[in-house]
Amino acid sequence: MNSSHDILCIGSVLWDIIGRAPVHMRQGSDVAGRITRLPGGVAMNIAMTLSRFGMRPALLTSIGRDAEGEELLQACKELGTGTDYVYLSDDLPTDSYMAVEGANGLIAAIADAHSLEAAGDKILRPLMDGTLGSDEAPYDGYIALDGNLTQRLLENIAVSPAFAKADLRVAPASPGKAERLVPFLNHTRATLYVNLEEAGLLCQQEFESSRDAAAALLSRGAKRALVTDGGKDCSDGTADGILSQTPPEVLVTRVTGAGDTFMAAHIAAEKTGASREDALSRALQSAAIYVSGGNP
Repeated sequence: MNSSHDILCIGSVLWDIIGRAPVHMRQGSDVAGRITRLPGGVAMNIAMTLSRFGMRPALLTSIGRDAEGEELLQACKELGTGTDYVYLSDDLPTDSYMAVEGANGLIAAIADAHSLEAAGDKILRPLMDGTLGSDEAPYDGYIALDGNLTQRLLENIAVSPAFAKADLRVAPASPGKAERLVPFLNHTRATLYVNLEEAGLLCQQEFESSRDAAAALLSRGAKRALVTDGGKDCSDGTADGILSQTPPEVLVTRVTGAGDTFMAAHIAAEKTGASREDALSRALQSAAIYVSGGNP
């Protein structure tokens, strides 16, 4: 494994533009609030949290050679995420994400990750050309992978020899992209991180609890599945059984990035040798701190 990092984060790295209001909102609401612009994207959110937990993440993504991209690259470095393997595009702009949140949660969001999709397998070159790995010498460390990649690219990753020895941790990025993870349902080295809605989309049925959802994912071939359900029970399902825990009760002040925080905290805990019970507990605690406005 490369000494400069201990996990690769593959997927979206972009500018998050988030509008937050302290009141309940509905369609058509026009209220006072705060608008922030911060580095974001699923892969970036995971990498930033991993860095706070003492890990050394490196990014594999596409960023444009534009003013926004230069600023984003600098911000990534300052936040402790490695950028040596980022694909820099001359003709694709830097991606962005826009969301509106009220006291009642996420109201609406638009993810513009078209440049990442257009870049395609160019972002994976370091894992193919021998820089980090190849088909003949696969990368054998942790990889956090998000569903913002195209369906075709995710399908290729699922069967690629270059990923055959990696510890793959996979998240869909959003319910709208959950079905892109179908190729990983039968992957022998993939752990799925999904919420209740995403689990339902993958299994094409509705679930009453995270335990039921985890059981269904396992029955469909998943090696391991972690299913969250907001403030309700969260479940970790493997062949050894399903473990469920309830997250701490907190006042929710933000939701965008909560799932990414949970996933990163869980990976970091397991890398230090934590048991399944302890890793799940630490991840839920970190996510609770995050949604209440703190930094886990």
